[in-house]
Amino acid sequence: MWGGIIGLIIQLIAGGVGGNVAGSMLKQFDLGTVGNTIAGVIGGGVGAQIIGQFVGGGAAAGGGLDIGSIIGQIVSGGVGGGVLMAIIGLIKQAMGGQKLS
Repeated sequence: MWGGIIGLIIQLIAGGVGGNVAGSMLKQFDLGTVGNTIAGVIGGGVGAQIIGQFVGGGAAAGGGLDIGSIIGQIVSGGVGGGVLMAIIGLIKQAMGGQKLS
C-alpha cells in the first residue's frame, strides 16, 4: 500500500474534498454534498492506489511518509475523487437523472 494506513486516510480525505470541489466546479454533474463526498472518498482511495502503481510511489513505496509522498497522496486522492465524481455524474445525467443547465 502507498504509505500505509495513514496514507490511505490522507487519500480518502483528499478524495472527499476533491469530489466536492469537482462538484462545485461541474454543476451539471453535481451529486449533492453527500453524493460528491461518497464518490470522492471511493475515487480517492482507488485512484490514488492506481496512480501509486504507475508512479511507483517513490519513497512511499518503502512505507515512508515524507513531505513528497504526502503531497503525492493528497494530489492523487483529490484527482481520483474528482474524476470518479464526474464519471458518476455523467452516468447519472445520461440515464436521465439530471438535465443540462
